[in-house]
Amino acid sequence: MIDLEKLPTRAEKNISMRVKGAAERALRQGHPWVFEDAIIKQSHLGNSGDLAVIYDREKNNFLAVGLYDPLSPIRIKILHALQPMRINQGFFADKLRAAQAKRQPLINTETTGYRLVYGESDGFPALVLDRYGNTLVLKLYTTAWIPHLRALIPALQESIIFDELILRLSRTLQSDQLNVAKLYGLRDGQQLIGDVQVEPAGQTQFVENGLLFQADVMKGQKTGFFFDQRDNRQKVRELAKGQRVLDVFCYTGGFSVYALAGGARSVTALDASEPALQALKTNLTLNGFDADKVDVVASDAFAGMRQLIASKRKFNMVIVDPPAFANSRASMRNAVLAYRRLVEMALHLLTNDGTLVMASCSSRIKAEMFFQLVTRSATVAGYTLDEIARTSHALDHPIGFPEAEYLKALFARVRR
Repeated sequence: MIDLEKLPTRAEKNISMRVKGAAERALRQGHPWVFEDAIIKQSHLGNSGDLAVIYDREKNNFLAVGLYDPLSPIRIKILHALQPMRINQGFFADKLRAAQAKRQPLINTETTGYRLVYGESDGFPALVLDRYGNTLVLKLYTTAWIPHLRALIPALQESIIFDELILRLSRTLQSDQLNVAKLYGLRDGQQLIGDVQVEPAGQTQFVENGLLFQADVMKGQKTGFFFDQRDNRQKVRELAKGQRVLDVFCYTGGFSVYALAGGARSVTALDASEPALQALKTNLTLNGFDADKVDVVASDAFAGMRQLIASKRKFNMVIVDPPAFANSRASMRNAVLAYRRLVEMALHLLTNDGTLVMASCSSRIKAEMFFQLVTRSATVAGYTLDEIARTSHALDHPIGFPEAEYLKALFARVRR
């Protein structure tokens, strides 16, 4: 159990700020970020997590309040705008209840694993909260939240029923550049609440659309599982009956398990991570599937797909769910080339009238650009795509502002 008294508090005196006209307009329209170069006046220097109050330039009226983050070019991460509001435990509890209400249609289904807070879109900038059954996983992307954990954690206990709370920290927060000694003993994978350690080694189980999964909430990628693809996994389940399926970048086997649940004849699962592939086998077993029915290939995706092509393997469905290739503007060109290569190889592996499922989680690759990229790559390679569906974010990943949109997927029948 975390000792909240050992954590720092924010300064009692708020930082007063004025920002440029364009930033004022963006705040009035609900945008949750203020960049460093948009600030034209600041009352005093502050520490990470101090509250910054922005006043309009014309009448000196309250405009917004947010977390001050001197280590980020996004200098103020907005918590509330347009009407003055006291930022305390009650404020956070109300926000958490509102986030939970948005997800009630999902909570009412056979699903106990989902994203409960999606950052800025739910009023918690640079923070996500995922539920895995009775375990909550809180992931921080800025040190600015640390002084507010004294209020946030009790707010969680007030508004949500759970047994364990696990802390995850972004790579940046774990890096030496931020001087981890300033994290006040907080560490990635730490159990903040719960008398019994999550066992074994951070593994916890949850249900998604009636299927059972296990995730490593202490060491797994992101918070342990990729909830954002839930709807796309369900669509694969609906299309998989009798199909020979190839799952590329399979990770712990979400798409593979759904394909088998939908009646797939066979599944080939391809990923470079041995631990992820071991977790895939666990998830198969949890759902009563024979692990021998899945051909597990431990390989880099590009090399593995080339080998499958050389072996003249063919599949009725190919699912390609790669990591975010474009994390910066400079990486855009290489990302586009990578997507093209993946589309071309996937098409070579598909039977005529097979189904291509191509996804992207690169926010810098906008949806229309991605769909055009996939379609043109197919055309150049001599294939025609008959679209089945274009998909975007699931209910638990609401798009509250443009930069929150990142996920898109194309389902299409392939013809020569």
